[in-house]
Amino acid sequence: MSAYTELVAYQRETEALGQVMGRLGWDQETVMPRGAGEQRAEEMAALEGVLHARRVDPRMGDWLDKIEDADLDPVGQATMRIVRKDYARNTKVPGELASEIARTVSKAQGVWAEARANEDVSAFLPVLKTVIDLRQQEGAAISDGGDTYDALLQDYEPGGSATELSSMFDAMRPRLVALRDEIWQRPEPKGVTGSFDVDAQMALSDKLSNAFGYDREMGRIDKAVHPFSSGSGQDVRITTRTSDDDPFNCIYSTIHEVGHATYEQSINNDYLLTPLGAGVSMGVHESQSRIYENQLGRSRAFTGWLFGEMKDSFGDFGISTEDDFYAAVNRVGKGYIRTESDEVQYNLHILLRFDLERALMSGDLQVNDLEAAWNDRFKSDFGYAVDKPSNGCLQDVHWSVGLFGYFPTYSLGNVYAGCLYEALRDAVPQLDDQLAQGNTQPALAWLRDSLQTHGGLRAPKDTIAHACGFEPSAEPLLKYTEKKFSNIYGL
Repeated sequence: MSAYTELVAYQRETEALGQVMGRLGWDQETVMPRGAGEQRAEEMAALEGVLHARRVDPRMGDWLDKIEDADLDPVGQATMRIVRKDYARNTKVPGELASEIARTVSKAQGVWAEARANEDVSAFLPVLKTVIDLRQQEGAAISDGGDTYDALLQDYEPGGSATELSSMFDAMRPRLVALRDEIWQRPEPKGVTGSFDVDAQMALSDKLSNAFGYDREMGRIDKAVHPFSSGSGQDVRITTRTSDDDPFNCIYSTIHEVGHATYEQSINNDYLLTPLGAGVSMGVHESQSRIYENQLGRSRAFTGWLFGEMKDSFGDFGISTEDDFYAAVNRVGKGYIRTESDEVQYNLHILLRFDLERALMSGDLQVNDLEAAWNDRFKSDFGYAVDKPSNGCLQDVHWSVGLFGYFPTYSLGNVYAGCLYEALRDAVPQLDDQLAQGNTQPALAWLRDSLQTHGGLRAPKDTIAHACGFEPSAEPLLKYTEKKFSNIYGL
């Protein structure tokens, strides 16, 4: 048996254990009893210890030394690209540190949830400081004396750099702020009114998940405070959330998470439980959820179809025309919550977090000063004050579970989605007519064939360039956003 064959077989077992770890996380977010937190933390730490030991096993190094990448086919070469990168990273992190991070973030997630429910920032800050300290240690271990934040960023967007992202975001900010300020000079569109039955929302979510290609034979929909997608291959689960007076929260959380899930479900089955068998980066992953949610799900064509579905599900909800419904879906209003933000302001939420977490990781911002820094920055960027911590620095789960370097991939995903949408419209000229019938299949087929099926075969930027036929940039997203909202608001 060749070294490559042995390595791939070993890697499949490691990937399978990683899926089990992910399932524990899904359970913790959805149905785990509240009193199980301490035990779950120990379970997560123990499994992370096993995984880390496998990832740094000396046999990995022996196999890697024996394998000549040039002798492999493109799939083998792509596999080795990822395995070599991951092995180099993992061997720099002590096993005790990896286990302690897993243990701490599992506990921290519960502390965050309790602090958020009680509007008590002070209850969360001590464990957040511990999480940051551990991630700083990890970043220092893997950075080889370079930038700690960039080292952590590689876990979510291989090849990305904070400098490059900052330059892109700095170019986006003034155009988004200018557009937002123009919109706010115009009358605000009418919103939906009434109370929306939770069971009817979930039934509509189920219908939308089918419309956007989610295979329920290999997935399920549950509810969580913070919607997410989990898993890959033949077990990909999503969550959504409901609100009695805001059905869009449920509708677009579902469509968004289905975008993540169908990416994972569409990857070539030959890559199952291999390094190529999952989304290549969080930026590329987010491009799928955002193009499903926004460019497709919030389009004038699709919302015309959705308007009829809403009437069937809820009866009268205060809006009588498809155009008014389209404006309501895309209303640019004031609000605090990132996940509920409109397309114009969403990236401003991400830029705030990106700057703050870089300052936290570098030590320029101390944890005890986070709430004040957040509130000051929010007031500066959005023009009004944060009213309570759950609408401010306690609203997101990410920092409690140590995901430093994750937030910028949300905006990068929006940028990638803008590029993909431009290419999609050229490739599927009847797109609007199809979406107006609730038919997403031609669009999804293009995304599946152009991007999703390839999994980790190519590096992130190359994945987007291959699908689009051009190098990614922020310009398509900005042009799309400016055109769409100028039309809605008559600018």
